[in-house]
Amino acid sequence: MKLHNGMSPNGARVSIFLAEKGIDLPVQPVDIMQGETRAEPFLSVNPLGEVPVLELDDGRYLTESIAICRYLEALNPKPALFGDTPEEQAFVEMWNRRMELRLFNVVGDVGRHEFELFKDQIEQVPAFASVQRGQFQERLKWFDAEMSDGRAFVAGDSFSVADITGMAMLLLCGFAQIEIPQTLTHARRWAASVMSRASWPMPPA
Repeated sequence: MKLHNGMSPNGARVSIFLAEKGIDLPVQPVDIMQGETRAEPFLSVNPLGEVPVLELDDGRYLTESIAICRYLEALNPKPALFGDTPEEQAFVEMWNRRMELRLFNVVGDVGRHEFELFKDQIEQVPAFASVQRGQFQERLKWFDAEMSDGRAFVAGDSFSVADITGMAMLLLCGFAQIEIPQTLTHARRWAASVMSRASWPMPPA
């Protein structure tokens, strides 16, 4: 297998997952900023022009970060980043969806409508980005309240793919220059914890 990947939040999801699993895969670097995802030969790999892409041994290409993570989890069950028991798996799924839909996607909308990288891909609406910035702050308050029970990780006592989605959200926050307010102590505690992990893809500030 070979991973086609570049510096993107979804690419980071898979890179973090691999690091947490201790899986070593050959990587074909893809330079997103230089436009490699929008030209051949990458478009023959993924016509959607997105990373990550896992090239399987039979020549097929698996895309979408969580699909890739699920496939790798099936091949390498431990540590179980999607949960061990049926209850754990259900709560990890619930929280991964919450982190993606309520936080990751919202700050992602800010990037899509503000970043120069996307100006030729969508009709950017700066006013929408501004609304999403405000919405994201409200969602952070919700997340802070959820984490106020003191649990170590998003879905419970064990690190999971839900935390990885949260880490990708934090990367997006960095690109969009969004900080978690000082008053949201529980969200900041969790953020500091996951950013201190060896799998965090950015060097310390």
